[in-house]
Amino acid sequence: MRAILVAAGMGTRLRPLTNTIPKSLIEVNGISLLERQILNLREIGIDEIIVLTGYLHEKFDDLVKKYDLIKIVNDKYDVYNNIYTMYLAKDYLQDAFVIDADNYINKNFLPNKRPDNSEYYSACKENIVGEWILRYDENNKLQRVDIGKEGDEPSYIMSGASYWSKKDGKIIAQRIDEKVKCGDFKNLYWDDIVVENLNDLEVYVNKIGSNDIFEIDSIKDLEYLKNKLSIK
Repeated sequence: MRAILVAAGMGTRLRPLTNTIPKSLIEVNGISLLERQILNLREIGIDEIIVLTGYLHEKFDDLVKKYDLIKIVNDKYDVYNNIYTMYLAKDYLQDAFVIDADNYINKNFLPNKRPDNSEYYSACKENIVGEWILRYDENNKLQRVDIGKEGDEPSYIMSGASYWSKKDGKIIAQRIDEKVKCGDFKNLYWDDIVVENLNDLEVYVNKIGSNDIFEIDSIKDLEYLKNKLSIK
């Protein structure tokens, strides 16, 4: 198994913090979001870690050296959504965890043995407007994805962490490659490719605790996390 950490974005909603550093290098409790993820991955025995960078990519070099990471640079980070970032790493998608590097992992929910199938690690959240809601059957197999709207009940969402089997990783990589080569991909996220091809994949929802993971996409998110942690 290996892991891909997606850290190419500019983090404009976290300015001025991200004027000089990428958002995944913002520190919480004295350690950056990215390094915390790396430590969680090392804890379960993952040594091959690919970090996908773009904005201020040179800022990652200390961690790359410290943990012997594989660094990939997307020089079009400000042109396309993250499907192009994943396109650059498509050859690593088989038997791989994928984690958005702007997530704070509060509890290590990653399994220390290879999952039987591809899976999204999904937390039930209350504020889900605009979030990708995972709809699944009685066996937790993913059936479709909806977008959260005002008035929706708390739901299990796409929380920014997943695992992809060899079979599914190969399919997704092929479909990403096809989409990028066709040229009609500028506004797509790589998870759009998963949703478009669910019938060809075996993807399950692995439910984790609501406080196991937090997406840090804005100053408001960061303050919410710090307040949440101070309650403990």
